[in-house]
Amino acid sequence: MKKEEYAQKLFTDGYNCAQAVVGAFSDIIPLDFDTLIKLASPFGGGMGRLREVCGAVSGMFIVLGFLDGYTDSDNLTKKKEVYEKVQLLSKEFEKENGSIICRELLGLSIKNDNPEPSKRTEEYYQKRPCVEMVKSAVRILENNI
Repeated sequence: MKKEEYAQKLFTDGYNCAQAVVGAFSDIIPLDFDTLIKLASPFGGGMGRLREVCGAVSGMFIVLGFLDGYTDSDNLTKKKEVYEKVQLLSKEFEKENGSIICRELLGLSIKNDNPEPSKRTEEYYQKRPCVEMVKSAVRILENNI
């Protein structure tokens, strides 16, 4: 199964947008699936339903960190490289989708949403673009790693 398809399956199975993106790359990240999913769990809904940075975008950054992050806090060159990649991924996502902000992607005017997760129903999937955001994030990440 392609990563994009796997991410879509994870999302439609009930994982949040960040978990779906991170989970799709679990085959190349040196942590077990459950640990990755736990790590990404706070980032759904634009960070805990705060509707800030889209969880799919945060998922891209988590994967980037695992694959190309830095550990030496004094290595300014490596920090710059990582930040440049974050900005590139962000710019590509925004170009493709119009924003990296969850509430803007969902057409919401509220900043902080109720922390209660939405039930995943057919209506939910019809009115939310989240599956497409997840697939977009995976495509962009695959093209840039």
